[in-house]
Amino acid sequence: MQTGKLNIPFFEKNQMGKVTATVTVTNNIDKILAERGFISSEEVRSITLENVLVDTGATTLSLPTAIAEKLGLAVKGETSVKTSAGLIKTRIFRETHLEISGRSSTFDCIELTEIDIPLLGVLPMEALGIEPDLRNQCLRLLPMDEDDTYFYAM
Repeated sequence: MQTGKLNIPFFEKNQMGKVTATVTVTNNIDKILAERGFISSEEVRSITLENVLVDTGATTLSLPTAIAEKLGLAVKGETSVKTSAGLIKTRIFRETHLEISGRSSTFDCIELTEIDIPLLGVLPMEALGIEPDLRNQCLRLLPMDEDDTYFYAM
């Protein structure tokens, strides 16, 4: 499906600017079926991924093919994606439930066939009120309480 080879930079441990996260990715269709009693909670396909690369140059969550297939994610369609290797065709998966630092929501994600490193892009981070802290190499939760919130309606 893809035509180019992605070049992933080598990151030294504790390299300034490198942020990774632990995320839990769940097949949301399974989750809903379990909530409604059609399958058991043990049948819900879910995986916790450590060292997911926070990529502010990526739009959304990007998962390697093997992870998407293990989760049984439903294919929504295909799209073209700009990468460091050029424009490639890839699949879009729907109903991907993502949880990071106690915050969660459901997103579409795209398939990565040339690399096996999951990427966390800006749209899920923005929706969940999470931002990268480059100095401390971690994710920072934006406020979400009765005194302050990252949600705006103007």
